[in-house]
Amino acid sequence: MTRLVVGVGGRAGVSVAEVCALIEETLRGAGLTAEAVAALATVEAKAAEPGLLGAAERFGVPLVGHPAAELALISVPHPSGAVREAVGTGSVAEAAALAGGGELLVPKRRSMAATCAVATLRAHDLRHHGDAEVLDADDALVDLAVNVRADTPPAWLKERIAACLGDLAAYPDGRTARAAVARRHGLPAERVLLTAGAAEAFVLIARALDAVRPVVVHPQFTEPEAALRDAGHRVERVVLRAADGFRLDPAAVPEDADLVVIGNPTNPTSVLHPAATLAALARPGRILVVDEAFMDAVPGEREALAGRLDVPGLVVLRSLTKTWGLAGLRIGYVLAEPEVIAKLAAAQPLWPVSTPALVAAEACLEPAALAEAEAAAGRIAVDRAHLLAGLAEFDEVTVVGEAEGPFVLIRVEGAMEVRTRLRALGFAVRRGDTFPGLDGSWLRLAVRDRTTTGRLLQALDHALALAGR
Repeated sequence: MTRLVVGVGGRAGVSVAEVCALIEETLRGAGLTAEAVAALATVEAKAAEPGLLGAAERFGVPLVGHPAAELALISVPHPSGAVREAVGTGSVAEAAALAGGGELLVPKRRSMAATCAVATLRAHDLRHHGDAEVLDADDALVDLAVNVRADTPPAWLKERIAACLGDLAAYPDGRTARAAVARRHGLPAERVLLTAGAAEAFVLIARALDAVRPVVVHPQFTEPEAALRDAGHRVERVVLRAADGFRLDPAAVPEDADLVVIGNPTNPTSVLHPAATLAALARPGRILVVDEAFMDAVPGEREALAGRLDVPGLVVLRSLTKTWGLAGLRIGYVLAEPEVIAKLAAAQPLWPVSTPALVAAEACLEPAALAEAEAAAGRIAVDRAHLLAGLAEFDEVTVVGEAEGPFVLIRVEGAMEVRTRLRALGFAVRRGDTFPGLDGSWLRLAVRDRTTTGRLLQALDHALALAGR
């Protein structure tokens, strides 16, 4: 279990009940549990405040007091000038939460007389991905941890890729594939950049766009934040609440954030945000990055922003690896304003996308392939409905939000034990605790055909029974 520290602040005389209620609401909204709290922390001058001491006693954890001078050195995402003038730090709650060297999980929340913020005592493993669940696994293990739709590309696509192998002596030429992407979205070619999958695009964005205050909306794919941190950025998180169905309120994003990253549909929550909600995040001087890696698994690609010219600073990422079983080939692309594309391209090495990947891109963007992808999206929707109906039969399982992607996020008591037992029964599922905003009670399940889902539901019934003993 990820251990947490809750930074707290309060006016003189704040009640124990108010502090506890604020902390409990904050934890619940972020999908966290009180059992994960290792300590409350505050500024030294408040460490004797009865309301804070009483709250720590109720949670059964210590109240740690930090010197004001120490907290003043910690950068906080939501500073208050009045608090800084009075105490020396822009936010007692956020600075105290971060004083242990962890990562801010939930930014400052307020009640009438108290504030709190939540940080991890250890960072989430941002580089843990679904493939780790099946590395060195037995071939008999059914992979529900990776979100690639098929375990192999279709025969016609393999033939197209194989046919280009005689051309490997020549350097790759991406102009035809770039033009194919441009036609697909009705854009000029100068608004397109081909990349070695979406993961490379995140690295380019982190290195080339000089963000001052980057914000990543979580829970989501962790690679954008990992790339930003590797590039030396201090990343701020906006953590969506399970209580809200993991839906975004644009007002939660700081007004002066100059780089905002969000997935749509979001991995791992499977929530499809309205295009209008995401477009409302656009601001002059802000880069808005929308990861649409799974959008082609949504029938009609409703709520897509790819191809939009009316959203300033918009950067859309697409991947061709998920629908077509090409994770090992690495092919994706970026759609953005020409100036942004030029900056990203300047950060790429020469010939970043291989000839087989370029050929695959062209093939997957032809009309027949697009029609096949749309038909597959329809089947995914039917298969997902079957999975959701089966999950609804379990009292121990909760699906939060309305799933629209090729995967489903579930909350289940004893999830880590259930995951282990499912593996013993032949199914690999994705742990949720490596996603900021989630803890060890969450699992992600890939949507598969009805036969596979039926077998999974039987295994889940068995795993839950064993875990409940």
